[in-house]
Amino acid sequence: MFGHRPNSWRIDPTEHPFASGAGIDDIRITTHYYPEELKSLFSTMHEYGHGLYAHQLPREYAHLPVGQHTSLGIHESQSRLWENLVGRSLPFWRFYYPQLQARFPKQFGGVGVDTFYAAVNKVQPSLIRIEADEVTYGMHVILRFELEQDIINGRVELNDLPQRWAEKMHEYLGIEVPDHAHGVLQDMHWASGLIGYFSTYLLGTVMSVQIWEKADEELGGLDDQIERGEFAPLREWLGEKIHSQGRKYVPQELLRHATGSTIDAKPYLAYLKRKFGAPVPA
Repeated sequence: MFGHRPNSWRIDPTEHPFASGAGIDDIRITTHYYPEELKSLFSTMHEYGHGLYAHQLPREYAHLPVGQHTSLGIHESQSRLWENLVGRSLPFWRFYYPQLQARFPKQFGGVGVDTFYAAVNKVQPSLIRIEADEVTYGMHVILRFELEQDIINGRVELNDLPQRWAEKMHEYLGIEVPDHAHGVLQDMHWASGLIGYFSTYLLGTVMSVQIWEKADEELGGLDDQIERGEFAPLREWLGEKIHSQGRKYVPQELLRHATGSTIDAKPYLAYLKRKFGAPVPA
């Protein structure tokens, strides 16, 4: 229903989920399955957003620089949009929850959709970034970005990273890090040399709300469409406004062409207030 097609897409298990577009018609996404939890649903939707971007890039420029994605921040806006604004929304679960109950009647047969929705959106500080709720997720990114600045500027020795990580986790989220696997070694980015990548997750999260709100305005009621299981209008709108543009525009210009504005945190903050907190003052 999302648009995954077996002749051009595949999905495989891995320790740390990621997506790879080997070609427009060769989309490979991975996820991590948990024997007793459904967290993989959200990481899979996240990677689907990446895969969809790669799948809908302009075919006529597929092997040229202009035919590639315009930035990692824009890429993450697509993954975070499908993960959160679709996957963690009440309309999505009103549509999909009966299917989940049918698959797992023992676990969910007696649980109402509103209760389930509240559970998958529970706000609680946690150790693992990719499992974090929407409210605390940004703190995980800020922690990593600040440590990256310290690394680059020589303010911290690599041997001291685990301790600095643990100190920041306690300061920002109030939790203790039990071991390196749940701390400094939980992400593969630094080991891969991807210093500076983490900030794209938060930039993408901010932009995802701007993109969603413009799509909702132009498509006329995304919540109603999602609740009916109609994902094609959103998929096609993203293809037209974002994906098919390739690298024609620099990121801020692409966002302005798609939404009418360059990056702006206010819609994102208002979204968090609507979903999790008090009304935003006029």
